[in-house]
Amino acid sequence: MTRNGIHHVTALAGRARRNLDFYAGTLGLRLVKRTVNFDDPGTWHLYYGDETGRPGSLVTFFPWEHAAAGRIGVGETMETALAVPAESIAFWAHRLVEAGVDHDAPRRRFDETVLALRDPDGMRLALVGVPGAEAEPAWTTAAVPAEAAIRGVHGVGLLIADPAATAAIVTDVLGFAEVGRDEEVTRYRAAGAAPGDIGTLVDLHRAGGPATGRLGAGSVHHVAFRAADDAAQRAQVARLAQHHGIAATEQRDRHYFRSVYFREPGGVLFEIATDEPGFAVDEPVDSLGGELKLPPGLAARRESIAAALPPLG
Repeated sequence: MTRNGIHHVTALAGRARRNLDFYAGTLGLRLVKRTVNFDDPGTWHLYYGDETGRPGSLVTFFPWEHAAAGRIGVGETMETALAVPAESIAFWAHRLVEAGVDHDAPRRRFDETVLALRDPDGMRLALVGVPGAEAEPAWTTAAVPAEAAIRGVHGVGLLIADPAATAAIVTDVLGFAEVGRDEEVTRYRAAGAAPGDIGTLVDLHRAGGPATGRLGAGSVHHVAFRAADDAAQRAQVARLAQHHGIAATEQRDRHYFRSVYFREPGGVLFEIATDEPGFAVDEPVDSLGGELKLPPGLAARRESIAAALPPLG
């Protein structure tokens, strides 16, 4: 498994229970962790992924019950693509119809079959049939068998006014390399990654106009990229500053990984997150996502925090 690539994608959502029903129910992902936004403990932070929450398998959400709808614009993530086995697109097209999920007809992109859809808050997703994805671990449910299950994040599409400036960060700091072009889109893959590996693609879409976005429900808040450990993260931060004149934040302990943040030249908020220590640090793998987990700094407020959170059922 590559040590470069996407760690997770974090987005904003509306009602928490609806978000859980869609991602764990309709899409069949595992609720890996139910915790809170450490900077806003009155808000859930829900993590979905595979059995263990491997880096690259994760999509996470801050649900705000009455959040206004977001709008995609320049300098934002316009699509989060999820990898499924290549032969499972028909299964997913049928499942989305049955569930009443807004989606497009399958189409080809970069020699892959892509099934674009929107989640209940309007977030743009795509299920991408990836040859070899069936070899990746999968979380399965009674409704979503192993031969169709989502393996993780395939990649992200960023809408950028000047892709060259963003590409310089993606390649020089984050360890990606250009692997293809399709009209106004340039694709980058994490160095050393095979085509079927999860969390390894960034597509830069050249913006066709000055449209501005609005952050809200259905918007991606940030894209997190992987660092194997603190030393690797420090090296990336140093390169970012020395080669590109961009300063990252101080390191922040997110309990399951350690993070720094910066705004890349195109306007997208990037995070660099360590692979370690992972999600089993405070509950066994068999029990992941079973109950509210809080970091030590919030543990004393557990009763009041739990009482303020919207019910998940």
